[in-house]
Amino acid sequence: MNAVWQQFTLSNLRLYRWRSASYLYRLVGLLQAWRQGSWLMQWGETLGALLISLVFALAPFVSNDLIGVLLIAIAVFWVLLTLSDEVGAVSTEELAIPNSQFSIPKFTPIHLLVLLYWSISVVATALSPVKVAALTGLVKLTLYLLLFAVMARVLRSPRVRSWLIALYLHIALIVSVYGLRQWFFGATALATWVDPESPLAKTTRVYSYLGNPNLLAAYLLPAIALSLAAVFAWRGFVPKALAVTMFVVNSACLILTFSRGGWIGFVVLLFAFLILLIYWLSIHLPRFWRVWSLPVLLGSLAGILVLGIVFVDPLRDRVFSMFAGRGDSSNNFRINVWAAVKDMISDRPILGIGPGNNAFNKIYPLYMRPRFSALSAYSIWLEVPVETGLIGLCCFLWLLVVTFNQGWLQLRRLRELGSREVFWLMGAIASLSALLAHGTVDTVLYRPEVNTLWWMMIAIIASYYTIYQPFPTENLPPQDQLQE
Repeated sequence: MNAVWQQFTLSNLRLYRWRSASYLYRLVGLLQAWRQGSWLMQWGETLGALLISLVFALAPFVSNDLIGVLLIAIAVFWVLLTLSDEVGAVSTEELAIPNSQFSIPKFTPIHLLVLLYWSISVVATALSPVKVAALTGLVKLTLYLLLFAVMARVLRSPRVRSWLIALYLHIALIVSVYGLRQWFFGATALATWVDPESPLAKTTRVYSYLGNPNLLAAYLLPAIALSLAAVFAWRGFVPKALAVTMFVVNSACLILTFSRGGWIGFVVLLFAFLILLIYWLSIHLPRFWRVWSLPVLLGSLAGILVLGIVFVDPLRDRVFSMFAGRGDSSNNFRINVWAAVKDMISDRPILGIGPGNNAFNKIYPLYMRPRFSALSAYSIWLEVPVETGLIGLCCFLWLLVVTFNQGWLQLRRLRELGSREVFWLMGAIASLSALLAHGTVDTVLYRPEVNTLWWMMIAIIASYYTIYQPFPTENLPPQDQLQE
């Protein structure tokens, strides 16, 4: 059974064998001579880190068009970086040679599943009833996936990883502080986000620079997870105090969005992070706490949540509205959209209508209930199959399984080594869990501000990927071809 699981999760996949037989991989190194003579490209991965930093520094404050331009620049940079990679010799970073504990390859099982999902999207675009609209969505998806490819590469450096995470946390702190200012001084609602007949109809829902409280909640979920990780990862009193401040401010701002999906994601985030943290600490705990620490902490968290619902009126009203069914206008809207989307999936179950909101907007009016127009499926678990069919959904689920499995494997390795880098891995896993929980009832995940963070979390997990077992000696190249 364990062997089957390892095969399914690609845990023992030997990607170097594919590389040696791939015609596509032969394109790598075409511009190697140019790179060796280029002063600028000697700093290739540093330049990639700077481009990525611009995306996360500007995302909450600028238009999506400017983010698109930056993503195009990153895509072009990835092409140059890949075509100018060194080939011909085998690096000890890419092969597990004798006397080495592990290796850090550039291409991981996560990359393989991402490539497979992109290939399915290409086929879905080719067979789409609205090919031009689907092609626009495919281009956007490709840009996001190339962003992931560059991030997974540059984040292998612990220094770059720490820099990028710290940058995002500081930007998120600015966003959260402005959101708290809206709560204290008031903010004009830019849309009807609450049932007008609800007791919360006149309650301020903060949205900061993002213009939408649900989008803000999704944006802050990774910030909460990573700031919680920073409490343990950062050294010194001042950095830890800053991390605690970030966690408190980001959490408060998320709560004040009154986003039910965001609240669900927040609870899932805390549960996931606590479970991983207790697992990491378990080897240092007495036997009693190894057994009871998880029930005590999770029970305490559940107790605080129950007390909040009982004694805080706005929280109680908002939570109870989740179970109001069609009695809540937001619930009723989503139920009608979900019913229409299920009909869309039933008519094109294999490969869907093609990726992107443009394709959705072309097809959805044919299925929509009267007065219930929508720009998306309002659930990631419906959005994926409506765009790429059941085949795409299966690939997406496979990608999630492989990603979480790799995260768990690397967490176990870092636990044995006692590395503080493990906390960023915990934050990434908790962030993905939270975004998936929020995405169950919303599709803000597809907005650039959040989608870039989604792929950043996956890239963080991929950047930790290592090969544990050395290759058989008969598969190694001659010693004179190895580069130290």
